[in-house]
Amino acid sequence: ASTMNGWKPVIFLEEAGVDYDLTHIDFASRQQKSPEYIAINTNGRIPTIIDKSNNNFVVFESGAILLYLGEKTGQFLPGGLRQRVPVFEWLMWQMGGLGPMLGQNHHFNRYAPDAVPYAIKRYSDETLRLYAVLDQRLTGRAFICEEYSIADMACYPWVSRFEWHKTDIDRFPEAKRWYQAIRSRPAVQAAYHRAKEVRASATVTPESSKILFGQTDATVRQGATAPSNQAADPAKD
Repeated sequence: ASTMNGWKPVIFLEEAGVDYDLTHIDFASRQQKSPEYIAINTNGRIPTIIDKSNNNFVVFESGAILLYLGEKTGQFLPGGLRQRVPVFEWLMWQMGGLGPMLGQNHHFNRYAPDAVPYAIKRYSDETLRLYAVLDQRLTGRAFICEEYSIADMACYPWVSRFEWHKTDIDRFPEAKRWYQAIRSRPAVQAAYHRAKEVRASATVTPESSKILFGQTDATVRQGATAPSNQAADPAKD
């Protein structure tokens, strides 16, 4: 299945008009812990890009990928330092807060084998707090920063799963307006369509879903499995 982090580089590549190839990484067959994948991404997760136009330069971690693509293409990343810093701030906010907290929300609300009321309340409350922060930031703004940027691309896939984390998006009208505007962008729609086509043949079973959870240091040392999605491969400057 696709992950929220996996959508980010695909959205950028579609928005920027960059030619790219998508490769589905099938966690059900343990592809992400294959020697070939670990050789390019020691963390054994997705997404990873290989830039053929830059001597097969490899970048992993979705936030780093967005920064790299923004620098490389000169798009969706402002040129001036004062304009850039807010984009960095909100990208880090997503990477350090919105993504991890909503990810825990998803785990305890959707996947945990037993209900853990404390954890459900903890991450549901934090989800609401983060939505309120985003809603406040978007008051009077079309986008998170001055212009449409990698900050929007980073946050959108997580907010698009508001039903997964059982959040009433109507409580946050500015965030809802922003979400609907991003969702309607042709490049965003194309990115989701393209990635869904690539993973159409993937098989997800209850057993393969367990690979998402319960990993320890032994997982890394023994070459066990990890989550999966797509590795995006930009093919031109």
